[in-house]
Amino acid sequence: MTAPIYAIGDIHGQLDMLDQALERIEADGGPEARVVFLGDYTDRGPDSSGVLDRLIAGRGEGRNWVCLKGNHDRMFEWFLEETPRHDPHLLIGYHWLHERIGGVETLASYGLTFEDRTRLDDLHARAKEVIPAPHAEFLRSLTALHETPELAFVHAGIRPGVPLAGQHEDDLVWIRQPFHDHTGPHPKLIVHGHTPVDKASHYGNRVNLDSGAGYGRPLTAAVFEGRDCWLLAEAGRVPLLP
Repeated sequence: MTAPIYAIGDIHGQLDMLDQALERIEADGGPEARVVFLGDYTDRGPDSSGVLDRLIAGRGEGRNWVCLKGNHDRMFEWFLEETPRHDPHLLIGYHWLHERIGGVETLASYGLTFEDRTRLDDLHARAKEVIPAPHAEFLRSLTALHETPELAFVHAGIRPGVPLAGQHEDDLVWIRQPFHDHTGPHPKLIVHGHTPVDKASHYGNRVNLDSGAGYGRPLTAAVFEGRDCWLLAEAGRVPLLP
């Protein structure tokens, strides 16, 4: 029998939803359950700081948790570098503090607000003072890909036709259309988030678990046994079929 492995979609600062998802996983698989978090822990929602605290604490307690890197986590990581770095995959005119991206809400979760016309270097200096070092270390520690014999977990997806070992981080945290449009088989069943859908969906060659928690919709937790997948609802497992 294949040991179950659990996955949680994009959290985006929704600590209460995360706690509910973890409760459902523990009810199904116990405290030793193997869990893969698909990234985007921060931005948009109300408590990015609390989400990072929860994940850091769980890993510190020895939980069997794998935390993947999402594009929002990378933007936050790069903002905290000695000189803030802009992600070139953003649309022209967008940046981490743009109203549609969510960095403002992330800083607010640390009690850091700012006025219009604040200089970036001033805000950056204040952020470096108030954001705990373990949070920055956590962001730097995130990996972009986790594999089992039958599954590959990533934040955004993979570049079709490229072996898993040859995938580039930019694609793993940002890709959309080339991955979504590919209907043929991948090396493994790809479990991902990044692109919000109305509800978690199975496309045969991939499973999208981003159900839009960053926009106030429910957070999805799922369990896999081999390539078989179930969503975790209040009443237990619900099959997720292609």
